[in-house]
Amino acid sequence: MFIRCDNCFQACPKDKAIKRFNVRNMIEAAAKRDMAEASVYESYDVPKVYYKLQHCVGCAIHNRIVRVRSRVNRRNRAPPPRFRQEFKKPTAAPAVKATA
Repeated sequence: MFIRCDNCFQACPKDKAIKRFNVRNMIEAAAKRDMAEASVYESYDVPKVYYKLQHCVGCAIHNRIVRVRSRVNRRNRAPPPRFRQEFKKPTAAPAVKATA
């Protein structure tokens, strides 16, 4: 099964294509404030638009979506590690017993 690249419309195998989700607000930041002032509602969350971008390997490298890897590392199919900050709950400091 083939898909078409979103950039150059080249036919690319579906499993080989580089797929990314692009999430955007329906309204740009400049117009968001104007809508908030003109709106009847006090708080309104603007819906988001989700685009699924599918690129061939050549366009993904050219647009810097993925990087070039060495011939040995190209066989590695594992996803790259994600560097998410884990927020730990603050722990209460141990109470110091006062000896009188």
